[in-house]
Amino acid sequence: MKIHKRVLIPYSAEQMFDLIEAAEHYPAFMPWCARAAIVERSDEVVIADIGVNFRGVSFEFRTRNPKRRPVEMSIRLERGPFRRFEGEWRVTPLGEAGCRVEFEMRYDFNSVMARVAGPVFDRIANSMVDAYVARADALYGRAAVAALAPTGSAAPATTSDDRDAAPPIPGIPAAFPAPSPATAPKPVTAFAPGEANAAPTSTDLPRSDNP
Repeated sequence: MKIHKRVLIPYSAEQMFDLIEAAEHYPAFMPWCARAAIVERSDEVVIADIGVNFRGVSFEFRTRNPKRRPVEMSIRLERGPFRRFEGEWRVTPLGEAGCRVEFEMRYDFNSVMARVAGPVFDRIANSMVDAYVARADALYGRAAVAALAPTGSAAPATTSDDRDAAPPIPGIPAAFPAPSPATAPKPVTAFAPGEANAAPTSTDLPRSDNP
């Protein structure tokens, strides 16, 4: 089986790489991951034990993953019920726009597990990138901003795509802050596009009784 996925994300390469590399946190957001433990971690490699328990299928495996933060991490099987298990994560920085994340995986189960575990792991592998994107949104995007907002305060301006609602990143527009009461005749929370520099209308100008 071969998986190849690619996605553009408005978060930094460092943020995405660290999220992908931190296998010990997988049980918090991967519904199929029952257990995860780091066996060894250095600047060059991370070794992790992963326990799968999903739709009645349970097994464990260990991977040794050479890495080069924040742009590349390979996946190599040390032990587990696979005949072949290898892959690569590639994270390409895109400057002010965020980064591109690319994931490739190639795997086959041994003959004993193929019929039982194969269809289940196909679903896991195909949903993995989406799970990382959702996790990044929760940590760095709209969900994180909403959690930090004071009780009763207005939610930050968002679009229909949650990934556009990340904390301010250079080059990605955010809502303008509301002007202070001393400089505005009425409360304003954000300007619509193109209105930030618009001239005031006649009703907004201060009036004088002198001719």
